[in-house]
Amino acid sequence: MTLPVTAIEVPPAPETIDWISQPDELDQWLDSTPGAPLVLDTEFERVSTFYPIPGLVQLGLGESFCLVDPDVAERSVRFREVLADPGVTKLLYAMSEDLELFRDWLGINPKGVVDLQIGAAMAGAGFSLGYARLVETLFGEALDKSVTRSDWISRPLSEAQQRYAIEDIRFLEPMYKWVSAQLKERGLEAALVEESARFANELAGQDDPHHHYLRLRGGWALTAQQQFVLKELVIWRELESRERDRPRGRVLADPLLIAIAERMPATINEISDIQGVPGGVVRRYGEALLKIVESGHDADTSGLEPIAPPLTRDQQEYFKGLKRFFRSAAEAADIPIELLAPRKRLEKVVQEKHLAGNPFFHGWRTEILAPVMNDIEEYLQS
Repeated sequence: MTLPVTAIEVPPAPETIDWISQPDELDQWLDSTPGAPLVLDTEFERVSTFYPIPGLVQLGLGESFCLVDPDVAERSVRFREVLADPGVTKLLYAMSEDLELFRDWLGINPKGVVDLQIGAAMAGAGFSLGYARLVETLFGEALDKSVTRSDWISRPLSEAQQRYAIEDIRFLEPMYKWVSAQLKERGLEAALVEESARFANELAGQDDPHHHYLRLRGGWALTAQQQFVLKELVIWRELESRERDRPRGRVLADPLLIAIAERMPATINEISDIQGVPGGVVRRYGEALLKIVESGHDADTSGLEPIAPPLTRDQQEYFKGLKRFFRSAAEAADIPIELLAPRKRLEKVVQEKHLAGNPFFHGWRTEILAPVMNDIEEYLQS
């Protein structure tokens, strides 16, 4: 990446770290700079739990930065309103885990979010670029990442942790200005808002456990009946993981769910015979698993969406030919093909043999693909 160091001014690192310790103080601070975008980041932990545990909220407005303990943010009425308000621009970087935290912790799907990692990719900086690397490239400042994985739950936080937390938001607005300038030249300013909103909505939709089985790509070879059982097993595990606040894999790993669906065990002993199933799982969940399998034996599978199979050899060759057109459009627009047309999206196009009905390729992608769209349509009809 050969992006030049930008002349955009970066707010200086504060001499002292400001903490907001009361909800009403946070309410007032959030309204202190009307019209300014809110820069936002969080620190959390999730090692042995299903739900992320909030540790810290970092906020910025203009040159004002503050740190907020989770209990203060949680009790702030205005903080909740701002998160949910699509009219208030929120700037984040690689926002997926932050949005998940807000959904699980506060029950809010934030609106008006702008993911500057997506923006950087659209601006030609590269796909899935790390925050520290982009900061150093654009602004010539190296960030200390030594406390990234430190304990964010215990108090007090060290000086190094507090400095790190501020550095994680101090460059977001200048970065936004740089991204916006680049996208304006490319005619893609609205595209960043559109893609950030699409991504956020898609992340929120993934919370529905009824669709989680589709991610277990290893289950594609199961029969429709077995896939129905797999779907019910995945739903059961999701609810159990949430109730016990345990990671999914610590309740029952994906490969074991697939193995149970494939074997369709009728007795506790048959579950025990499945390689890799821990004895503790059999004792704790055996009866529940048997009931799920039994109920799936004669279930109606007519409405079941099948797990997408891997591409056949012929389809892989077809995929390579199709990808040429998308790569040509991506290179012409200087946008990573991973953003314009991710592999899984293109595989779906290959399997369905049409692009028109695929909502992913509408919106800003329509303009980027316009020069090659006729070629794509002709190829799909071949």
